Amino acid sequence: MSTTTQTAAASPTEPRAFPPVPSETATTAAWIAVFAGMIGAFMAILNIQITNASLLDIEGGIGTGVDNGAWISTSYLIGEIIVIPLTDYLSRVFSFRRYILVNAVLFPLFSAACAFAHDLGSMILLRGLQGFAGGVLIPMAFTMVLTKLPKSQQPFGLALFALSVTFAPAIGPTIGGFLTENYGWQTIFFVNTPPSIIMVVALYFTLEKKPMQLSLLKEGDWAGIATMAIGLAALQTVLEEGNKDDWFQSPFIVKLALTAAVFLSAFILIELKVEKPLVQLRLLKRRNFGIGIIVNVLVGIALFGTVYILPQYLGQVQHYNAEQIGLVLAWTGLPQLLIIPFVPSLLKHFNARSVGFVGISIFAVSCFMNVHLSLDSAGDQFFLPNIVRAIGQALVLTPITVITTAGISPSEAGAASGLSNMLRNLGGAVGTATLATVLTKREQFHSNVIGQSVTLYRDEVRDRIDQLTQYFVAHGVTDLAVARHKAIGVIGATVHRQALIFGFSDTFGVIGIVLALAAVALLFTKKIELGGGGGAH
Repeated sequence: MSTTTQTAAASPTEPRAFPPVPSETATTAAWIAVFAGMIGAFMAILNIQITNASLLDIEGGIGTGVDNGAWISTSYLIGEIIVIPLTDYLSRVFSFRRYILVNAVLFPLFSAACAFAHDLGSMILLRGLQGFAGGVLIPMAFTMVLTKLPKSQQPFGLALFALSVTFAPAIGPTIGGFLTENYGWQTIFFVNTPPSIIMVVALYFTLEKKPMQLSLLKEGDWAGIATMAIGLAALQTVLEEGNKDDWFQSPFIVKLALTAAVFLSAFILIELKVEKPLVQLRLLKRRNFGIGIIVNVLVGIALFGTVYILPQYLGQVQHYNAEQIGLVLAWTGLPQLLIIPFVPSLLKHFNARSVGFVGISIFAVSCFMNVHLSLDSAGDQFFLPNIVRAIGQALVLTPITVITTAGISPSEAGAASGLSNMLRNLGGAVGTATLATVLTKREQFHSNVIGQSVTLYRDEVRDRIDQLTQYFVAHGVTDLAVARHKAIGVIGATVHRQALIFGFSDTFGVIGIVLALAAVALLFTKKIELGGGGGAH
C-alpha cells in the first residue's frame, strides 16, 4: 500500500489522500518499510544527543571555545525543527518515496562530512544540513505507522516509535562517549552510515513509486514557510545563547527575541487565516490532540532536560570523562529495550490514559529521587533513579501517542505528525534552555547563602585556611602569602562546588514538577480503549 496516493490537483497543504488503512493485518512489505523508517527516526534523534558527552573533545579538535561549542548541537536542532513541519508538504511535491530516500542518503553523507570540519563555521553548517536531512526521517516514520498499519497493529508501531524517541536520547551520550574515548571524536559522525544503508535498501524495495507534483510548488504557503523558518531559527538561537549572555541584558538577545516574537506571531496568524495552511494548527482544537500535544511538550522538556542535566552534573561536579558519563546514562536507555515491546499488550488490558499517567508519575518520581544530591552522589548512586526513570519513560510515549492520534485519519497523519514532532523537539529546546537558567540562578543563590556562613569572622574558617596554608607550604610553596591565597582559593572552590550540587538538586526538582503537571493534564483527555476499537469515551 502506498503512502503517497494523491491527485494531481491536490493542494500543497490540504490533507494527503492516502488509501484506506488495511482492516486486518499489514503486509510484510509494510512492516519492513515501518521498521526501516524507525531506523531513520532513531538515528535522527540519536544525533541530537550523541555529541553531548563529547563536546569538549570536539571543541578542542576544531579549535573553538567552550562558549561556542554548544552550537554543534544547536545547529542540528535548528535544522530539524524547521524541516519537520515542512515534511508533509514536500513529501507530496517530490513524492513520499523519493523524498525520504533522498534524505536518507543525504543524512549519513552530511554526518560523515562533519568529521572533516576544520573550524566552528564549517561544523555549524554541516550539522545544520545534517539536521535538515535527519529531521525529515522523524515525522515520516510516524506517518508510516498511521498510514501503513491497521488500527489493531498501530500500538506496536507506535511502541517502535516511542523506542526511537526515548531510547535514542538516553543511549546517544553512551555511544558518543565510548567512541570518543576509544577511537576519537570523528568516529561518532560515521556511526550513521551502516544503519542508513540498511534503511535506504529496505525503503527502496518496499515503497511504491509515485510521480512528483512540482506544480504544487506554485501553491505553497510560502509566507508561512518563511515566517516559520525565520521565527524558529531566531527562537532557537535565543534559547541557546540567552543564559550565556544573561538573557535580556544583551542587546543581541533582545533583537533576536523580538524577531522571533514578530515572525512566529505572523506565522500563527497566516496559518489560521489562509485557506490551505502549511501547518494544520486547527488540529489543536481537538480535545485529545490538543491536550496530548501539551503533554508531549512537557514530556519533551523532561526527556531532553534529564539527558542534558545529568551529563552536566557528572562532568562538572564528579569530573567524569565522556565514556564514564555514557555508561551512567546507559541505565536509562537499556531497560527500555526490554519494557517498550510489552507496552502494546499492556494497552490491551488497561486504557491508555491510565498507563500514560502511571508512566509519567514514575518518571517524575525518578527525578525527585535526585533532589538530595551530595558530594558522594556519583555514578553508582544514580543506578536506581536511572532504572526507575527507564521504567517510567518506557510507559510514557506510546500511550500518549495513542491518545493524541485517536480520531486522526490517515489523510491527516502527515500534518499531525509534523506538528506533534516539531512541538516536542521545540519543547525540549525550551526546556534545556530553561533548565540551564534555573541551574545558573540556583547555583548563584546557594553560593550566596553558603558564602554568608563561610567568612573570615568564623574561627572554623580561619582554622581551615591555616591548615591549608601549612599544607601548601609543606608541598613546596615557599611564599606564605601565596600559600594563603591558594588556601582561600580552595575554600572558594569548595563553596562553589557545594552550591553547584544544590543547584543540580533543585533542577531535578523542577523537572519532576513539570512531569507532575503533565500527568495531571493527561487526565483531562478522553479515555481510549483499544479493546473497544480505539474509540474515545
